[in-house]
Amino acid sequence: MRASRSGNILESVDWGTIGIFLALVFFGWLNIYGASYTFDQTSIFDFSNRAGKQFAWIIGSLVLGGVLLLIDYKTYDVLAYFAYGAMLLLLLATPFLAHDIKGSLSWISLGPVNLQPAEFAKCVVALAIAKYMGRYDYKIRSWRDLVIPFVMIGVPCLVIMILQKETGSALVFAAFLLVFYRQGMSGYVLWVGVAAVALFILSIRFGSIALPLGTGSVGIFSCMLLLTAVEIYFICKEHRMRWQALILVGSVFAIYGICLIINIFINVPFDWVSMGVVIALIGYNIFVSIYWRKYMLLLVALFSLFCIGYTHACDFVFTKVLQPHQRIRIEVLLGMKEDPAGAGYNVNQARIAIGSGRFFGKGYLKGTQTKLQFVPEQDTDFIFCTVGEEWGFFGSVAVLLLYLYFILRLIAIAERQRNISTQIYAYSVASIFLFHLTINVGMVLGLLPVIGIPLPFFSYGGSSLWGFTLLLFILLRLDAARMEQLR
Repeated sequence: MRASRSGNILESVDWGTIGIFLALVFFGWLNIYGASYTFDQTSIFDFSNRAGKQFAWIIGSLVLGGVLLLIDYKTYDVLAYFAYGAMLLLLLATPFLAHDIKGSLSWISLGPVNLQPAEFAKCVVALAIAKYMGRYDYKIRSWRDLVIPFVMIGVPCLVIMILQKETGSALVFAAFLLVFYRQGMSGYVLWVGVAAVALFILSIRFGSIALPLGTGSVGIFSCMLLLTAVEIYFICKEHRMRWQALILVGSVFAIYGICLIINIFINVPFDWVSMGVVIALIGYNIFVSIYWRKYMLLLVALFSLFCIGYTHACDFVFTKVLQPHQRIRIEVLLGMKEDPAGAGYNVNQARIAIGSGRFFGKGYLKGTQTKLQFVPEQDTDFIFCTVGEEWGFFGSVAVLLLYLYFILRLIAIAERQRNISTQIYAYSVASIFLFHLTINVGMVLGLLPVIGIPLPFFSYGGSSLWGFTLLLFILLRLDAARMEQLR
């Protein structure tokens, strides 16, 4: 029985995906050696440096992957909730067991090694979500069906963010929103997130800039114009009458035109006028929603009311809630401050390193920025700058294409599943990898704030490597079970 079962696994497992995994791990290991290499270093297997230590973690990950493939696939479903509860307890206990490392309380010391439970929590949450949403009677029909899934990702996210003070690891749980969307969640939920980010940026970036005419700030005025457009869009969408859109748009332009004329004689507070326009549209939406029973418009009206309050609260959150290092990173990213020697130092040096690689790179182990340690965290969160400097534009594009192919294979694995639970887990894995790749590369290129998130299989660290290995090889075992059942 055991021999037959082992043979079935070897025949059924997706060896192509394992091949990509090995290629990414191997190339990542080479770049860790390149990032931590010193001129007096003799061997990549020297366990006194990070490349040697990473090699030990790689061997451990290969053993871990083999063990995960040999475990009965039903075990993952049976233990999903138990593992979720145990992991939640571990996350709650971590701040009391961990040492403060750069302001974070997320690392537990186990003798000579440090482990970060948050890296393993992603896999456990994915299994629990897959089990819950994969039930025969489960479908997303309304917002009530999403309450428990949101709680399942929200609780560990808040524990990691608030108690462990690890923002990057907490934000990864936002990747599950893509899974919910794939399973039937309204796309408006994603647009709410986009709107929240847009309003935050507008109010923070332009909140202190005065309007050229009248009084008020560019930030508040811009936010209100955005909400005005949202209100008019949904009114016209529900009624499907072009003349109504023309009347509403014309009325808004007429109001602003009258205010511009009045502004010749007295200063007009345009941000308050724009807020009044939004509130008037909200009142109209509420009336229409009740009279014509268009309850979607009522939700839009409530959303706009919330956004008005949210817009005015952004400044308080930015100045009073966010940590000083988080504020300065956002200010540097948005161009509000120049801090090349402080918060902007990492990104500036990473850009210099990547740009100095040009098209073909300086050559392996020949990167001057990395050898002279100009880029902090260059073998962990900023490992991609080593790729750009030593392998150049073509090497960087090749790595990104390999990642793209890897994620597309994960999506293909998800699409071919007949078991809904396995399909949801597969999409969770693909979303987590996509989120890590996008945030890490965007952070290194200065397109996103620096939040500290590893590049899968590339960044130095045993916790992240083993966490990604858990995600991938559990999926490969579940996919192999599908092939076994087909036989």
